[in-house]
Amino acid sequence: MLLSYDQLKDKPTILLTFTGHTVSEFEELLIAFEQAWEESENKERKRKKGGGRKPTLNSMENRLLFILFYMKTYPLQEVIAFFFGISQGQANEWIHRLGVVLKKALAIMNQLPEREGEQLADLLKQYDSLQFIQDATERKRQRPKKEEKQKEFYSGKKKAHTVKNNLVVHSDSRRVCYLSPTVPGKKHDKKLADESEMTLPARATLEQDTGYQGFVAESVIILQPKKKPREQELTFAEKFVNRVISSSRIIVENVIAGVKRCRILKDVFRNTKDDFADLVIEIACGLHNFRVDSRNPLETINLVDFYFQ
Repeated sequence: MLLSYDQLKDKPTILLTFTGHTVSEFEELLIAFEQAWEESENKERKRKKGGGRKPTLNSMENRLLFILFYMKTYPLQEVIAFFFGISQGQANEWIHRLGVVLKKALAIMNQLPEREGEQLADLLKQYDSLQFIQDATERKRQRPKKEEKQKEFYSGKKKAHTVKNNLVVHSDSRRVCYLSPTVPGKKHDKKLADESEMTLPARATLEQDTGYQGFVAESVIILQPKKKPREQELTFAEKFVNRVISSSRIIVENVIAGVKRCRILKDVFRNTKDDFADLVIEIACGLHNFRVDSRNPLETINLVDFYFQ
């Protein structure tokens, strides 16, 4: 029996396991997905509507299920082709075609993160609180065949070939506000942040770890743990401040874990098509934003008050 949405809509636990979304979230996303599909088809159509070869994934529900299942579980193309009753070549074609449609659907729902650093401040001004955290995330990729590419993508920190992105997260809503371009994992966090040319609202607070030592933003309060001086010890007050900042930064680690619910970001990345590594993390951030908007937000805690209780 082939995998279909009709099988799973009455099995919410399995649907959640296969896609990362509840039935209500799936159906809400489906509305935007249908709109994005129609816009893509109208733009790309070269023949009359109804002409040409009939698609194997002939319902919009199964198309959305297909791409969410692929993002969430990241099976081999032969495996997902077997589940949906298509060939490996057709699976490859659908993956890239539906990935673009899913990104467009998330854009329609205003769930995608900002990609242009120079325009970030205008987006962040919309939030009630101006408390943000930035952090970088690396994910493994297959070793490139060319030696120069191997050197470019090899990360000494991870002892593997990786790609990297910088994220800016809103502390209260847990949304990913900004996603940098995807770059080789060899690039340093601070250099990546500098090249992004991010702008933030005046008097905003930006928390970061020591990997961003030296990064500054105009009219922005930077909170960063203090490094221990060579052959010296931090004072009790400095250790306390470091502990408060580090505890607050757990939020961004939780958000990155939420983004990486999509196993396509956790497993070694196998796809070789140009820009696909960037597309999938943008989609994953959009899916994370959609989830946190759809579900009850976590209770926020004032860490200073927490430590003095």
